[in-house]
Amino acid sequence: MFPNTFVPTKAFFTTGIGRHKNKLQSFELALRDAGIEKQNLVYVSSIFPPKCKLISVEEGVKHLASGQITFCVMARNATNEKGRLVGAAVGMAFPADESHYGYISEHTAFGADEEEIGDFAEDLASTMLATTLGIEFDPEKDYDERREIYLMSGKIIDSASAPCVTTGVAGLWTTTISAVVFIP
Repeated sequence: MFPNTFVPTKAFFTTGIGRHKNKLQSFELALRDAGIEKQNLVYVSSIFPPKCKLISVEEGVKHLASGQITFCVMARNATNEKGRLVGAAVGMAFPADESHYGYISEHTAFGADEEEIGDFAEDLASTMLATTLGIEFDPEKDYDERREIYLMSGKIIDSASAPCVTTGVAGLWTTTISAVVFIP
């Protein structure tokens, strides 16, 4: 391995919703709802490290100290429109070989429910991993059909997502976040 490298050993999904008259404060409240408001968050891209263990949010936040530099992949969306459906999701695809990396995707949308936004995020992550692993598939097929091909290949073991969807409220900013948070 390379000296002085940081490769996370654990990670967890978390989501949060915040509402406030100010957009930034609604984001802060979403971070509080997700349990990660005390961290200095650094956004990273889309790789789930080899041999990284997925843990619960309850276990994960126990490993975080106030002010800690904390790496995460985050999807964030906000609206100030009454009745507007707003959502964010991260999706993850896990390789069958745990010594290989997986993929994490971020997705935001308006007007999509939790299942739609979660499936889309999983589809993104699974498709990125499938192309990396050389799995042949028809990109024109719907996600359910492609997911079966991915799983039957034996190279992708599973996928998951953490969708966060809610409806905007009059006079307030509504922020949704979804994140994968990394632990050393």
